Amino acid sequence: MDEVIDWYDAVAAGAERTVVPSAADEYALGRRAAHGYGTDPAALGDTGSWTQLNQRDLDDVERPVPPDGFRFRTADEAGPRAAVQAHVDAWAPSTYTAEGYEGVRRTPPYRGDLHVLVEAPDGTMAASTIMWLDAANRTAQFEPVGTHPDHRRRGLGRAMLLHGMRLARAAGADHMTVACPGAPGHPGARGLYHGVGFREFTRDAPLIKSGGETG
Repeated sequence: MDEVIDWYDAVAAGAERTVVPSAADEYALGRRAAHGYGTDPAALGDTGSWTQLNQRDLDDVERPVPPDGFRFRTADEAGPRAAVQAHVDAWAPSTYTAEGYEGVRRTPPYRGDLHVLVEAPDGTMAASTIMWLDAANRTAQFEPVGTHPDHRRRGLGRAMLLHGMRLARAAGADHMTVACPGAPGHPGARGLYHGVGFREFTRDAPLIKSGGETG
């Protein structure tokens, strides 16, 4: 850790330096403090850019109830074009492409049966999420989670997450995680995840060191 910090201080000498370790990593925080890094108050403001990690177990997952006319699909069922379009619609403007999705599909833990989409009555893929299963540790993570702008605030995200957790449990997971913006000014995703049983596990701890300080 000290070698990494010294390298960063050397290559960024004279510049303001920021790092974002986990608040749970006491060793990293201690070594950063010893090298002159302190809390970054700007990053911790209402609209700061830092991440909160949430977790829950999968012992008792509520049965999902999608709105009338909507149905759950998987990427295996709907196909690559639908999976890509669901992502692009949810995250517009987005540079995501079919080629990018092929890279995702080649990532070792990816499973098309754990890539969930919600299809609207008109055939639009209204929401989507991927669950990344760590079979060895019996845990899975939602990443990303998104809903088409025309279909937000209708309960699709909640239903999709509950459905996904039940699929993850059937695939062997007994624990689930999901990350979201943690600053007070970004309550939307945090409220969604807390509404389906997730609670904060750890968070980023943004640190800063001025350009005039050396190791």
